[in-house]
Amino acid sequence: MFWGSSTMNLERGVGLLTARLALLVAVLGIWHIAARDPQVAFFIGEPLKVAAQVFSWFVIEADIYSHLAVTLLETLMAFVIGTVFGLLMGLWLALSPTAAAILDPYIKALNSMPRVILAPIFSVWFGLGMASKVALAITLVFFIVFFNVYQGVREVSPVILANAKMLGASQRQLLRAVYLPSATSWVFSSLHTSVGLAFVGAVVGEYLGSARGVGYLILQAEGTFDINTVIAGIVVLTCCALILDALVSLIEKRLLTWQPKQGETEKL
Repeated sequence: MFWGSSTMNLERGVGLLTARLALLVAVLGIWHIAARDPQVAFFIGEPLKVAAQVFSWFVIEADIYSHLAVTLLETLMAFVIGTVFGLLMGLWLALSPTAAAILDPYIKALNSMPRVILAPIFSVWFGLGMASKVALAITLVFFIVFFNVYQGVREVSPVILANAKMLGASQRQLLRAVYLPSATSWVFSSLHTSVGLAFVGAVVGEYLGSARGVGYLILQAEGTFDINTVIAGIVVLTCCALILDALVSLIEKRLLTWQPKQGETEKL
């Protein structure tokens, strides 16, 4: 039974991987055929030239590493700081109804504000260095994490809370054993979205004023209508975002081992 289940899972995984690779090859093939027309290639680029640019950045000229390091550092700093503040604020307001009622309209107003317009203000406040890019990215990450944590804590079952209080659980014990486990899945759900937003904040900040970073390289290529380099920069950023998202998924699996897997849930 065990070997049969393992074989089925392996076959399903191989089939899924094959389907994904086939889709990627099909998209690249269509792109390559369409790019044979020079007029079309001007707008969508050419996959071979995009691959050549990426190869040149990393191997031949090897000049992207310093730019990529800046963008990744900005992204990681914003991701960590925004997540921590969102987690703390979400827990505090979820457990403090009075404070939540007072701050509710202000939080909604800040969340409704297009945060990209804050980039020029942050440039004035923090200069054109890394701090302004990190600050902009934090504003994008913070609210995603905050609202998910806030909702996750408020979704705690009243029955579980009542039972824990009947057993004499203190507020600290409730926080550790009830509220945090309830909010954890919500937090990781928000982190998968926050990864992309952290990159968005960093790159947009580099667009508006910077001399380093992948966003700066893309901006320079855009100024010369070099669509292949622009797409190459997008590909690099996308791959970095996927790697960071995979790390988040790995941590999620380690921390949420207590949750039943999808297959186990269906069996129940």
